[in-house]
Parts: sequence; C-alpha cells; structure tokens
Amino acid sequence: MKKLINYIVIALLFISGSLYAQVDINQMPEPGPAPAVNLGQPQTFELKNGLKVLVVEDKKLPRVLFNLTIDNDPYAEGDKIGTGALFSDMMGTGTEKTPKDDFEDEVEFMGATLELFGSGAYASGLSKYSDRLLEMMAEAIMTPKFDQDQLDKFRDQNIEGLKANAKSASSIANKVRSALAFGKEHPFGEFETIEGFENVTLEDIQEYYETFYVPGNSYLIVSGDVEFKKVRKKIKKLFKKWDGEEAPSETYPVSDNVTETEINFVDVPNAVQAEVHLINTTNLKMTDDDYFPVLLANQIVGGSFESYLNKTLREDKAWTYGARTSLPARKEVTSFRASTSGKMAVTDSIALEMIKQINRIRNEQVEEDLLANAKATYSGNFIREASKPRNISNFALRIQTQDLPEDFYENYLENINKVTVEDVQRVANKYFLTDQARIVIAAKGSEVANALEATGIPVKYFDKDANPVDKPEFSKPIPEGVTLETVYNNYIEAIGGKKAAEAVKNVVMLGSASIQGMALNMEMKMTKDGKSAQEVKMGGNVLQKMVFDGEKGYNMAQGQKMDYSEEEIEAAKKSAGIFAELTVPEGAELKNIQDFEGQDAYVVQLTDEVKEFYSVDSGYKLFTETTIQQGDQDFTTTVKYDDYQEVDGVKFPFTMINNIGQEFKIEFKEIKLNQKLSDADFK
Repeated sequence: MKKLINYIVIALLFISGSLYAQVDINQMPEPGPAPAVNLGQPQTFELKNGLKVLVVEDKKLPRVLFNLTIDNDPYAEGDKIGTGALFSDMMGTGTEKTPKDDFEDEVEFMGATLELFGSGAYASGLSKYSDRLLEMMAEAIMTPKFDQDQLDKFRDQNIEGLKANAKSASSIANKVRSALAFGKEHPFGEFETIEGFENVTLEDIQEYYETFYVPGNSYLIVSGDVEFKKVRKKIKKLFKKWDGEEAPSETYPVSDNVTETEINFVDVPNAVQAEVHLINTTNLKMTDDDYFPVLLANQIVGGSFESYLNKTLREDKAWTYGARTSLPARKEVTSFRASTSGKMAVTDSIALEMIKQINRIRNEQVEEDLLANAKATYSGNFIREASKPRNISNFALRIQTQDLPEDFYENYLENINKVTVEDVQRVANKYFLTDQARIVIAAKGSEVANALEATGIPVKYFDKDANPVDKPEFSKPIPEGVTLETVYNNYIEAIGGKKAAEAVKNVVMLGSASIQGMALNMEMKMTKDGKSAQEVKMGGNVLQKMVFDGEKGYNMAQGQKMDYSEEEIEAAKKSAGIFAELTVPEGAELKNIQDFEGQDAYVVQLTDEVKEFYSVDSGYKLFTETTIQQGDQDFTTTVKYDDYQEVDGVKFPFTMINNIGQEFKIEFKEIKLNQKLSDADFK
C-alpha cells in the first residue's frame, strides 16, 4: 500500500507540473548539476625512509583500517618467474618473533583482520585494539620469517595449479592473449612456469623481500576512529627502522599491435566451451582528458549487463553466458580487452559479432539515453563508494600514486556529466582498435578451425605457451581395417580381457571430491544387466541422486525429482552395464582419430549428445563428452578417466575429472566387485 501511495503522489506531481509547462517527452532533459561530494583531505606526513602516510579521521564507527600499498613499477622475473607469487604466499606465515599459530590466534582474539601480500598489507579491527593491531602489522612487515618447508609447500601448490590450468581453455586463452599482446619478456606478458617455480630458492625469496618490499615507494593509509597526532607518533616509532631503498625500475619493449585483425588460435582438444578474447594494446592514464569518456564508452560497449556485447551475444543470440570488455587506466602500457566463453559450434560467429558490436560504437554515435544511463550508473556507484572510509582512503592513495590533481574526486561527477556522444565515439575509435586487434581463441580445433578460416580473417596457430606452430592435424582418418568393434575389443583387452570383464556382475565405487571448498562423498553402483545408481552426499546429506533401473530413471537434486526423458533413457541404455564396450550399440559410429592431451584417441559418436575417446596406444577409455540442452541453451559436460588400477583382475579408473563449467576431481578410495545388491538399490 505504501508503494502504491508513493506512485500516486509522483503521478500527481507530474500532472500538476504539466499545468504550468509544456513538456516534450521526446526531448532528453538537460542534466542537472552534479551532486556535491565532499571527500575531505587526508592529513599526511612522511618518514625519513620514504614511507608516506595518509590519515583520514572518521569517528562514526569505533573501527580502524590500515592499508599499506607498495607502489613499485612492474618488474619481469625471467627464468625465476614465480618468485613474486611465492613471496606473496609466504608473507604472513609467521615472523621472526612470533610463531604463525600464536600470531593468528591473537588476531582472531581481537576479531580483527590482518593480511599480507606481495604488494603490501591490510589490517582492520576495533579501534580499541588499534595500537596492538598496528604493532602486529609492523612486526609482520619488518621481520617476516621465510623457511624452506613453507617454500616447498607453496611451490608444490603453485605447480599443481599450473598443471590444472594447463588443461583449462580459459587459463590458456588468458596466458596466450597477454603473451602475444605485450611480449613474453614484458611483465604483463610473461607467465609462470613449472621450471620457473622450481628455480626459486629461499635466498631468492629473501632477496625479493629486501629489493621490492621496501618503504621508499610505499604508502600507508590509516582511516577510521583515530587521532592524527597519536597515530603519527605510533607509526614513526614502529616504522622508522624499516630499511630499504626504492625498488628498481626497468623499461621494457612492448609488442606492436598487429597491422590488421587476425585470429590467434590455440587448439584445446578437451575444451568444453570456446574462449574468444580480443585485445589491442594502448596507453591511457587517469590524468588523460580521455579518461572519463573511455569509462563511459567501455560501459556501453561491454562493461555492463546491458552493454552492446552482452545483450547481443547473451540475450539476443544465446551464444554465451556473458561478454565483457575492459580498458584499465595505467601509468604503464595498458590494453583494451573483450572476452567471452561460448558455444563451440558458433565460435566463428561469436568472433565476427564481437568485432561488429565494437565497431558499432566506433561507427555510430550512441543514443543519448544510453549515455545518460551509463552516466547514472557511474555516478550512483561513485556516490555509494565515496561514503565508505576505506574507499576515501583509496581515493587519496590514487591521487598520490597516479599523479592526479588534488580535486580529482571532487570533480569526478562533473567530469562524468560533461562527456558527450561525440566524445564517446572519438575515444572508441582511438582506443578500441578492432582493425589492429588480435582475436585469441582457445577451443577445440577439430570443431572450429575450418569455420574460423572461412571468416576471411587471417588465422595463425599457436601452442599453449604462445609459440607459433603450423596448423595442427586436428583429426586423422581411421586406418583401414579398424572398426568400432576393434576399438571396443582393445579397451576390453586393456582392462583385463573379455573373460574377466564378463565375470563382473556388479561394482560398487566409493569416492570423494571437493568443489568450491565443499567436501563431497560419492557412491556409485552398477550392474551387469544395466542398472545404475549414483549418490552424492555432503556431511551425510544427499545432494544428488541418479538412478536407472534398466528401463526408466530419474535425477533428484535438492529434493526435486525429475524423471529421465526418452532421449536420456535411450542414452542410458546405450551406455548401460559395467562394460558397455562388450557389445557394439546400434547407431554408434567410429568417427576419426583426434589428439587428446598429447596422445591419439579414437572418437566414438555414441549418440547425438555423447562422444567417447579411446587411446590408440593403450586402449583405455580416456574421455566422455556429453551435450545437455536446457531450454534454448545447451552446454557440454565432460569426464576424464585416469589412474587405471587393477581390482580382482580387472582395471578401473580410480580418478575421474568432471567438468560441469567448473572442474572437480573424484578420487575413488575403494572399488568392490560382485557385492550383494538387490532391486532396492536401484529404486
């Protein structure tokens, strides 16, 4: 009722106003004056070692925040790439004075937050603990403890992450995009490697700390319930012994933009979706006159849900789940980027439409209402952010680090409102260089390469480390005499032979997995006559259950039960049984040979929705790819089979890596054969 009354009041006000003035509803009203935003000025001082301190007093809440930023120039790590990442991991793992557990316990007791990383530190908590929190922060900054065990632990974690990312189309596209755009020797283009991490020693970590974690180019922001004089005295006492000169600064050459648009393709045979990224390098600083027009141009073309790119690729075409652009302002070289993950079958169309929509803002003036909406979005966000003490201190920091005028943020809204449609088109042509852009695509070459070459855009091929290569041989013909029955027989022989496989009446597999930090337990049951049941639990609670009794089935998730469709029943019957390869299903087809993670694999089209891959050399099943349709959208899920081990004379994969848009690994701890199962297990 209150909302309805408000609408009525607004309507009455509009009607009464119309009695006194004629309003042309087709004419965009003149924008009103920008709201005044009074950010206040921080109080500042500088220590002899070069540490600059900015203090913003805010007594509204009994809280305090300390934010240290070390504003070093980008620095390439060369053959010890990974040093910075390992150093960042090791900061905050204890000090020379206080063991890690004791340190963390005290922070927890105060209900505070204290984090350290490669480019600074952050602490926040109640103001009554501000002195102690600042003491602990200073201790962690000036007397960190680096030990070999921690280095080995973090090195192993990073290497495992690299191995996982080596199979991710998204990670590959990001790496290759930056390497090609900036150059592998540039800090923005070099990428971490296993060899780089292995080269890093404990001495390298200590040297990195002494070279780069220094006060000479550092800023400490203090905001919240503090008194300037008291906090100044405390900081001078704690940080005066922090030694170190300014970090070294190097100049690096940047790769040139290409002279014409080109596709840089990386084959990722196990990709679930195609990664399509567009990039060109450019220069844009926050002090440039173009800064505010670029903010709005980017917002309109790809910076929001309602942008040209997102509405076209996601809403109109349903080719992707989202598309975005960005152009960050930097003191150094920067880049305009557009990126999306989309359906493999329309990769070529996505690339062409991406160029079309970016060219749209270059060739056509944006509509006034779109520009007004973009301004309103930026203004609203700015006003909200300007009310937060932490952001006020960040504004003050940027004024220092980006060489901004003192009144930059006071005039922020005014400068946003000054931008015209002509400004937007001008900067779009200056910075969004579609005619000099690389379109970096990481996708399944066997499915998309021919279509990409048919676009008329030159296609160049690269490996996963951004090295140029000849066009790969995406598929090979099936050798004469090899049939689907041959492939299936090879698989059965590889796992133990036909006699051993036929002797397995049922199998029970117990495994575990972790997804988004949640520990899951899984139980899978299968019978020789085609029944199956899978159950996923977390903390004893059933999250998902899938059952097929040989004729019908269902999928139950979070209490919602959905019966199998006719298509799902057909697919389940074709793959039914413990070893479906004992018989050749009707309609299945041996397609070709494709590369799968460096080895040749036979591709079997089991149904229109399901493909399976079998190793040419070992005979093992390597991979299953399933396309699922939901409404107008379809997406692909995959399962990779690994770590085959023998159980009672028959080999089973003890690891299954599932990708459902996010990858998670199931590791089976126990596989049992020929158990006492009944029909009740498949209800």
